[in-house]
Amino acid sequence: MDLRKEERLMKVYHHHPTPFVFKMVKTIIGFLPFFFLLYMAKDSFSMKGFVIAHLVLFALFAIVCAYTSIIYWSDTLVVTNERIIYINWTGLATRKESEAFLSDIEEIQTQEKGFISKFWIFDYGRFRLETAASSVSIDYNEAPDPEGIRKFIYHIKPQ
Repeated sequence: MDLRKEERLMKVYHHHPTPFVFKMVKTIIGFLPFFFLLYMAKDSFSMKGFVIAHLVLFALFAIVCAYTSIIYWSDTLVVTNERIIYINWTGLATRKESEAFLSDIEEIQTQEKGFISKFWIFDYGRFRLETAASSVSIDYNEAPDPEGIRKFIYHIKPQ
């Protein structure tokens, strides 16, 4: 991300933590049957084999959790006084960057999940930004307080 000299960083947004917790719970639930099967087959292993099998399974679980965490928390929405930059990591070595100048913004759409989004723990949703150049579109899912992001951008956007 290369900021010009007269360009100032205003805010940086990362994903909301609640969907991350849900993803981690799904990962744990996905791995539980394998730990259970390993436990059920404990008589088939020697003690050393049983410990090694658990360590291998736990290492695989830790790698999946670390990968999910890094990808989830690396996505960033950067708002400067001139433009908005969205960095979407799709893998450890691949990312997609989109940028839109504030003066080109035509429409910002937000979507939150009903009444429950009034509570901070569930105040996340979809933030979508469209520009005059129809090729530039920023779609940021699981954004923290998407309505607050929209208001902030309209507040700093030049008229």
